[in-house]
Amino acid sequence: KLYVLLSVLLCLLLSGLGVFFLFPHSVLVDDDGIKVVQVWFDRKNSAVLLAITATLRIRNSNFYSVAVSSLSSQVQYMNTVVGSQQLTNVSSIQPLRDKLVNFTVKAELGGSLSYVYFFCTLPKVKVHNIVILMRTSVTLSYIGHSTQSALETFHYLDCSSNSTA
Repeated sequence: KLYVLLSVLLCLLLSGLGVFFLFPHSVLVDDDGIKVVQVWFDRKNSAVLLAITATLRIRNSNFYSVAVSSLSSQVQYMNTVVGSQQLTNVSSIQPLRDKLVNFTVKAELGGSLSYVYFFCTLPKVKVHNIVILMRTSVTLSYIGHSTQSALETFHYLDCSSNSTA
């Protein structure tokens, strides 16, 4: 009887440990800000061209690797989509680690938004900040299934010159 009891307890212990280590824990995706903004002016078309390099911090609290299978980001200014980017097979995050994922979105503020060009190039104004909305979606894959995490963040950009964080 003692052997049966010990083997049942051992099986329960091993099953519990297996469930603990294999049961998915949360993978957190946080905005780590905009690192670099490159600015160009298209005088002919009265447009502002931006290359916005942003960073996401992804925290894997699982005991197995997590793959970032896709990342898509959209930049909006005044409820108008001015740029987007789609990446696939982005990265792999090791167990119990954080990873910074950088991506660049190109945006063009012209056409009906040509007034932004005049604001950004106006020499009498010392601060040329505009507010953009970045909508970012990340698809994570692990142990045979996928989850999606979405972020919406507002950022101030100086559209008069290149800037770094």
